[in-house]
Amino acid sequence: MSRQVINQGGKPAFVVIPIDEWRRIEATLEDRIDAAVVREFGKNPGETFPDSLVAAILDGAHPLKAMREYRGMTQAELAKSSGTSAVYISQIERGDRHAGRKLRAKLGQALKVEADLLERPRG
Repeated sequence: MSRQVINQGGKPAFVVIPIDEWRRIEATLEDRIDAAVVREFGKNPGETFPDSLVAAILDGAHPLKAMREYRGMTQAELAKSSGTSAVYISQIERGDRHAGRKLRAKLGQALKVEADLLERPRG
């Protein structure tokens, strides 16, 4: 492997390597990070969700609606357990309203998921 060392103040500060070598190093680092994440998950596996739930969200369903239906709750049940109205839940699921941080936290507690999972992806 060819490399160039650039000094600053008489000490090595930078190394210039061919792009192909950098790409190999980068891929190795990504693989190690992925392996570490898998090992950590194996130590403390959280809840996993079925492909159908993920697919529904990716296909455009509001995450709140998809998760509520997955948990087998009605809008009225979710509203009661989170301290809001079924009408408001319906408006959030349709995208007419946005759940604020506090309500999203209550919804997350009711559905037993992280509140951030209930936010519609922006894009």
